Amino acid sequence: MTDWVILVENANDISQAETPHKVLRVADYITRPALFAGRRPYILNLCRSYGYQSEGYYASLLAEARGHRVSPSVQTMVELSAKGLYSHALPDLGERLRDARAKGAPETGSLFVAFSKPETPGYERLAREVSDWFRVPALEVEFDPAAPHGIARVRMVPPQKLKGERRDFFLRAMETYTSGRISEPKTKAPAKWALAVLVDPNETHTAPSKPASIKRLADVAAKMGVEVEIIDPSDLTSLAEFDALFIRATTQINNYTYKFARRAEQEGMPVIDDTHSMIRCTNKVYLKEILEKVGLPIPQTEILDEKSDLEAVFNKLGSPVVLKTPDGSFGSNMVKARTLEELKDGVKAMFETTALVIAQEYVPTKFDWRIGVLNGEPLYACQYKMARGHWQIVKHGPDGKTTEGGFKTVAVEDAPPDIVDAAVRSARLIGDGLYGVDLKETDRGVMIIEINDNPSIDHDVEGAVLKDELWRRLISWFSTRLEQRMGRIP
Repeated sequence: MTDWVILVENANDISQAETPHKVLRVADYITRPALFAGRRPYILNLCRSYGYQSEGYYASLLAEARGHRVSPSVQTMVELSAKGLYSHALPDLGERLRDARAKGAPETGSLFVAFSKPETPGYERLAREVSDWFRVPALEVEFDPAAPHGIARVRMVPPQKLKGERRDFFLRAMETYTSGRISEPKTKAPAKWALAVLVDPNETHTAPSKPASIKRLADVAAKMGVEVEIIDPSDLTSLAEFDALFIRATTQINNYTYKFARRAEQEGMPVIDDTHSMIRCTNKVYLKEILEKVGLPIPQTEILDEKSDLEAVFNKLGSPVVLKTPDGSFGSNMVKARTLEELKDGVKAMFETTALVIAQEYVPTKFDWRIGVLNGEPLYACQYKMARGHWQIVKHGPDGKTTEGGFKTVAVEDAPPDIVDAAVRSARLIGDGLYGVDLKETDRGVMIIEINDNPSIDHDVEGAVLKDELWRRLISWFSTRLEQRMGRIP
């Protein structure tokens, strides 16, 4: 029997008397990772807000890190945050709407759906369709004849908004749902044999691969029978023309890269990086939780909320304390707090954009290791030196310019075995794609700093040892999956 847990922000949202399942405050779930040790509950996240980096967002993110099944997922939260991210679903939903109206479903301005059940009879197929696309406890589909496909908006409905008969309907639907079985979301098959490489023409210093490296990739791919075409953020509508997608633009879950990855997945295309890897790697809260869970070494780290005892944290971690926003990248959104006052000021500023902040002990080293991992196997090994006169690899200037330290690339077999082992083990926790694992070699042993979902790859840096073999392995990753999809290999 499934172990159901219902998360709420306020006891009045869903009371224990209204359901036979465990009702738990989201704050308790977030702060007590061992609460369901040895169990794999299904979490119904009924928080008041699913906004980016809200408590509801972190509840689902940590549920995934803990191996718990959860609805809605972070992926769904991200998709439903903007119409542009869920527009791929509108044609199918519009078709179900037209079918319902043709069969006599009543005219209404919107449809409330709870656990795939429509509040208004006649819209059963539409309710199932929207729930197949988006696994959310409560949804509202707003109709507009002037909108594309007749649908103006799809949004999640938090429990405190449910009143009277609608609340009763929701509770009945929840009871039915928690006794049923959940199906898997559908996918679509790819169309033709070609690899799309997504780049951002406006990205210069932070692009994960230089144009010359992309050209080298294309040359190697051509010799392997794979056609490479460079696409840019304006080419989303033509993505279905390709077999696979390789993202070589800085990934963020709230920009076009996520849209491309999601569309590629929807079309059944192999993609680096996939949306799950983006979500997991771009949030350090998730990484801390999942690495600690399996006993992999990380610097001493505390997760702070607005009620955290900052003085106790400062005393525990020592001076200086490194503060990070969960979604920072390329060394951005980081503060080195040498005093308690600097810690308080840094945390206060970060809480303007996030519900949680990372506080970490400062671990000084002359360089960081980065181990590239592809398909669960080590690909390359590099040392990145700290920028001159700075404590990070990348120094961000006030004018927006960046300064980087030097590098040294070595053969994987020449890198310290404990470094490579820790990198591979941590990357396998994320997926089977391409990851760059940053680690420090200290007197206390190896420490994992970060797992990057779209690491830098240039033929003269990361490829300095492997040369074209690096690109051949990447192309082989895509071609193997394409062959499997076409039934040519097991």
